[in-house]
Parts: sequence; C-alpha cells; structure tokens
Amino acid sequence: MNQEVELLRELVSIASPSTQEQAASAYLVDAMRARGYNEAFVDAAGNAVGIWGRGEREVVLLGHIDTVPGHIPVRQEGDLLYGRGSVDAKGPLACFVSAVARLPKSDTCRLVVVGAVEEEAASSKGARHVIGKYAPECFIIGEPSQWQAVTLGYKGRLLIDYTLCHDMSHSAGQLASGPEIAVEFWNTLTRYAAIYNEGRAVFDTLDTSLRSIQTASDGLQEVVTQRIGLRLPLAYDVTALQTYLRAQAGAATLHFSGYEVAHKSDKRNPLVKAFLKAIREHGGDPKFKVKTGTSDMNVLAPHWRCPVVAYGPGDSALDHTPHEHISVQEYLRAIDILTRVLSLLIEASPATA
Repeated sequence: MNQEVELLRELVSIASPSTQEQAASAYLVDAMRARGYNEAFVDAAGNAVGIWGRGEREVVLLGHIDTVPGHIPVRQEGDLLYGRGSVDAKGPLACFVSAVARLPKSDTCRLVVVGAVEEEAASSKGARHVIGKYAPECFIIGEPSQWQAVTLGYKGRLLIDYTLCHDMSHSAGQLASGPEIAVEFWNTLTRYAAIYNEGRAVFDTLDTSLRSIQTASDGLQEVVTQRIGLRLPLAYDVTALQTYLRAQAGAATLHFSGYEVAHKSDKRNPLVKAFLKAIREHGGDPKFKVKTGTSDMNVLAPHWRCPVVAYGPGDSALDHTPHEHISVQEYLRAIDILTRVLSLLIEASPATA
C-alpha cells in the first residue's frame, strides 16, 4: 500500500473523539518521526506536533485530530475510504503530514504541522494552546475544501444554554407549561433571525440551530433546558443580541459560551496566490469557498493576523454523517497541490511571503 494512503487509513482507524485523542496523537508523532521530521512530539495540550526544516521564517499547518462520536467501520470500496474522521479532518491532516515530508528541508523556513485536539468539542484546546508558541508568516487550516478549492472564511459561533424552572400546573388549565414557554423562546429567536436575514447572502445571515431540549419534573416543578447554537456573520453585534435575548427569556436563565468571531480572509496575498498557481498547474479550476460553520481558523486568525486559508481533500457535506468517506485519488491529488504550494512559499523571499 502507498505510504501516504497507509498513513490516512491508519489514522482514521484510531478512534479519537474529542478529549480522547491520545492514541491518535501518539501514532501521528511516530509517523512524523519515521518520515524524518526534525522534531515530533506531543505537546502539553495533547497536540501532535512535527517540525520540518529550520530558519526564522515559519509556516504553520494546523488540522484537528479529534472527531465527533460515532463509529464507522473503516473499509475501502474502490476509490472510497470510509471511516469517522476521513473527511473531518484526518484526511486534510494526513495530507499535511505527507506533503511536508515530500519537500527538501529548508535552512530558512521551517514548517510546523499540528494535529490539534478538541476542535469538535468547541473548546479548541489545541489551537488555543499554540497561539503564543508560534508566529507564522502564514498558516493553513486542515478542513475539507475539495482539491481545487480553498476556504477563505468561516462564520462565528455563540452557544446558548437556556434553563427554566417552572411550577407545575394541570394540562387542562390556562397556564402555559414549561416546555411551551421554552418553545416560544426558540420561536422568538428564529423570528428575530428571519427578520435580520431578509435580503442577505448566506454568509451574511444569522443561523439558528436547536441542538437539544430536555424536560424533567419532581411533581412540583418542571425544569426545561435547551441548547441553541448560533452561527454569526461578520461584524455582528453579539452584545446587543445577548441583551435582547435576556429580555425575552423571562424567568429563564441564559448562559452564553463558545463565542468565536467570524473571519474572512482577503484573496490578495501570497498564500492564496500560491494555491491558485498550484491548482492551475495540476489542471484544476481554482474556486473560493466560505463556510457557515466554525473552525480553528476563527480561533487563530485574530491572534496571528497573517494570511490564512483552509484546505484539504474531502466533501464537507459528509462531515459528521454516518456515511463519511473520502476519495483516495483526491487525497493524493491534494498532497500534490499542497506540496507545490509549500515549495512556492519556501522559495519566496521574506519580503514577499
């Protein structure tokens, strides 16, 4: 089996739901050592880190090694490799490790590959850990974009935990039940978003999702909890939204968490130009994407303030699904593209990189 395909298959075969990435991180470190990385280690956050080459200049390639829960038996059917994480995002991460290992080592520019932990848990523990440890001139996030596209931006995020404690009443009475009150809060939020979204493009809308709702009762009081997820557009006034929602919550309490600012990169920089050139050289028609989800790009871009894109093989429509799979040929083609991109970045002078 091709060494690069074997890396992908083995990495996908190691279960690594968020907070349980230790075995996958250890495997990836061993794989990077076997490929001749200058350094390969598990850092204090649990990230798998590999360093290729030396020099003051630095390019970071960060993909997440954790997955959402759910076991998908690893198998290959023709060109398609099935397994949890094959697309989101072990495919892109294995692409990073393999592309870097194809390059001659530079004495002026070092490449840092990070398999980050807990991206799917919304804590982004791995990405937050590396903020102060590296100072790249540009960086690449490992997320599926398909081989001939790069992702320029992701929406922001806000999570809302709603809790209502409500006195029990007879179902034949006129008082609203706790679940009815909670549902009305949800409906109020969706109406608010619908008004805001009128006439806006998809990347500019406020998106709502009801992630869970539970009720419990001791016979005297009922407790209703719900978790709501919001995807935020660029430059959105989160403070005003929080004030509005607290006013609508009535007797319920709201807890806000997981806040990330939306980010969209500019197209006019050497990193994007390198991808456009590499994709065209390999017969592709380059495309730009923006995504309605959130990634570690949102965490790192406000701090590193340098060019960034997300790139990787795979169809993001398969993220988190029971049918997650990746094309092996696309994976290998993405390695070709990324190898060329990195060679262009290394060859560039510091003034133009």
